[in-house]
Amino acid sequence: MKFGAHISIVGGVENAPLNARNAGCEIFQMFSRSPRGGKPADLTKEVVKEFKNNCQDNNYDSYYLHTPYYINFLSTNNRILKGSIEVVRQELERGDKLGVRATMTHLGSAKDIDSRDIVNKTAEALIATLKGYRGRNKFLIEIAAGAGQIVGDNFEQIAAIIKLVEGRDGSRPVRTNNKIGVCFDTCHAFASGYDLRNKQQVSKTFKLFDQTIGLNRLEVIHINDSLAELDSHKDRHANLGKGKIGMNGIKAILTYPKFKNMDFILETPWVDGEKTIKKDINILKKLRKSKI
Repeated sequence: MKFGAHISIVGGVENAPLNARNAGCEIFQMFSRSPRGGKPADLTKEVVKEFKNNCQDNNYDSYYLHTPYYINFLSTNNRILKGSIEVVRQELERGDKLGVRATMTHLGSAKDIDSRDIVNKTAEALIATLKGYRGRNKFLIEIAAGAGQIVGDNFEQIAAIIKLVEGRDGSRPVRTNNKIGVCFDTCHAFASGYDLRNKQQVSKTFKLFDQTIGLNRLEVIHINDSLAELDSHKDRHANLGKGKIGMNGIKAILTYPKFKNMDFILETPWVDGEKTIKKDINILKKLRKSKI
């Protein structure tokens, strides 16, 4: 069980391991480009070498990429759809150069698409994204908060999309070096109606996840509290113990029997800069040390 946070790449991705160390991270997550758009900085041999050296010098062997915010595999605007496919594929390739463990993405919004077509349309876009990809950087679907017509806010929909993309229904198989994985964001899941406030509800939620998607696909957990209520469909992250999931829920997630070797990443608000992240990481470390 390791703990980390989403880390800034100001000054270049090569600085991420140094920023992670300063925040007390054991693992880390980052963007490889601006999350809001624009051409990414080149990952030259020198940049990649410096990044990997900084990871090695600071004992990081597990780190993740998050795609930009504007990804939408369900857009009816062809420019946005093609751009989303291109950018996510680029991030998989860029992450592979950097040696990241996995790259996660949100799937987008289906506000202009008939609800009966959502799963098929999403699968088609992901098939185009993953076609011919042979890298070790694993592709992860992040569970969404469910605001509006957000795609991927429930286990059944995610499972159906994965089934189509991997061709387990006998059609359109995509051959990759690894299966599609899932990033479970506790705030998003809670906002989408999955209760995580105590040991009983945590057990119920992850048993359902296992039955529907499979815990073998769960690669990493975003360990975020939620400012919004259960089933609110609002994506509002909170610092640990300061939200509606609460510390009892956080403890229950950390002690779930199947999570002894899980990576946990904070995406909590940087209200007080680095100090806030350090505080939450220290909370997690103290819980682990006390065996919760």
